[in-house]
Amino acid sequence: MSSEVTALLAAVSFALFAVYGWSGLRYSTPLTATLVSLAARTLTLGAAVLFFSGVPGFATKALLVFVLLGVMQTGISLLTFIGLQKIGTSRSQPLRNSYPLWSAAIAIALMGERAGIAVLLGTLLVVAGVVMISWKPEAAPPSYRWWHVVYSMVAGFLAGVAFPLRRYGLTITNEPVFFSFVVAIVSLVGAIPYTIWTGGERKLIWHRRATIDFFLSGAFEALGALLTLMALTTGRVVIVSPIVATTPLFSLLISMVFLRGKEKVTAITILGTLAVVVGTIAIALGR
Repeated sequence: MSSEVTALLAAVSFALFAVYGWSGLRYSTPLTATLVSLAARTLTLGAAVLFFSGVPGFATKALLVFVLLGVMQTGISLLTFIGLQKIGTSRSQPLRNSYPLWSAAIAIALMGERAGIAVLLGTLLVVAGVVMISWKPEAAPPSYRWWHVVYSMVAGFLAGVAFPLRRYGLTITNEPVFFSFVVAIVSLVGAIPYTIWTGGERKLIWHRRATIDFFLSGAFEALGALLTLMALTTGRVVIVSPIVATTPLFSLLISMVFLRGKEKVTAITILGTLAVVVGTIAIALGR
């Protein structure tokens, strides 16, 4: 299976992660969603390591890279959540989903990857399309300040840095299943202090339906993370990153089919969808 197809399947998996997470949030809180999904992700990938690969031999340098990625993932999740709270979904999501631009810039500047005109234009189209799909006009939260956009911008930048780091780590030791588990368990351990210290409206709320949805959300996130690493074992960052970034397109399509009435399709949404599709085709053909 080609790296492009694997990256596309990763995008679908992340879309299912988002849809199930949204479904569970009708009955519970973001903090509960984060904790349960991270636990599910860790258990799913731990089972994959146990049954399919076992603990392989690996270079210490590669392990350190993926431990760092696990720490970064905790920070990305926290910054994304703060961004959603501070500036709202319509402002935070487009900034958070700008990561293919950072990934491409780092991969070209530091890793010597090449990107033709078709790939660069395709990446820009994907990012523009994702912004249009994600954009939902809403009033700014009462506590909104212009500098609050920094939270979402930093989350997007760190997500962009993560792609080249994953690729670099896999060039040292190519064990995507094991290292997916390493990232998951470090992320879970990193979230525990925040879970203990937080309170108020961010408290843990246990609801049977929400817990099931959050667990499925985490399982699909685990699959998406694994597929992303598998795509990066053979594919270039400038190709894989923008294809994985098409996640909002699949989230929209899944919501329209299975959650009818929950997603409103506008002219901007349709235009964004076309931009994502054309951009993805351009990237695939331009490789």
